[in-house]
Amino acid sequence: MCKNSLGQPIGPIVQNWIEPQRPTFTAIDGLYCKLEKLDPLRHTEDLFGANTLSKDHQIWTYLPYGPFEKFENYREWVIDMAAKNDPLFYTIIDKRTSKALGVASYLRITPAAGSIEVGHINFSPTLQKTAIATEAMYLMMRHVFVELGYRRYEWKCNALNEGSKAAAKRLGFTYEGTFRQAGVVKARSRDTAWFSILDSEWPIMEQAFARWLAKDNFKPDGQQVTSLTDFANDYAKNRLHKREIKRFNQTNS
Repeated sequence: MCKNSLGQPIGPIVQNWIEPQRPTFTAIDGLYCKLEKLDPLRHTEDLFGANTLSKDHQIWTYLPYGPFEKFENYREWVIDMAAKNDPLFYTIIDKRTSKALGVASYLRITPAAGSIEVGHINFSPTLQKTAIATEAMYLMMRHVFVELGYRRYEWKCNALNEGSKAAAKRLGFTYEGTFRQAGVVKARSRDTAWFSILDSEWPIMEQAFARWLAKDNFKPDGQQVTSLTDFANDYAKNRLHKREIKRFNQTNS
């Protein structure tokens, strides 16, 4: 534990870290999908059509906007969101069909703290529980840690949204706590669950994502062979085992 001259505990020095740049609308390409700047002219029609497959509108329950019954209303929302830099919205494009199937954004972008959040995630029914959905989250995470150099990546959601909380844990985020009565959304009180993943945790998840996304991890019907969680656990155990061996060798050298 680090202490100052008064004997008080203080945080460790941050080594070799440079304040990162803010993300820009750089297209991000993957195996199954690509992420592009949300474009009202090119993406609105695809997105509205994909979203209408949610007949009961459940994809909008925990978002502060929607559902949009009319195309014109959704287009106005897209135009408004596409013009912002925080949140900075990406469209998720299926490379096989070139169709826009969902959106996600970076927000609460704080370069001075090395912290950034992913949010406004809205996956149409066609996108949910697919390799494309997972890869989109991986690509955004990799861009933040590898290409931009952030230290902390956040995920926040309504504490009642069990699907979002499960997704965060599966993607490698750690639950940090719940902020009670954090907001009022659609006239209802909202408690907000906080999750994060740190740059020190990213290497294990990067290996797990890369292995999970490999084409040989999927059966002909699209079902996974090994889960992302199992890959992450295996890589974590292997890393711990290597540390134990190194510590043993150092102790007995």
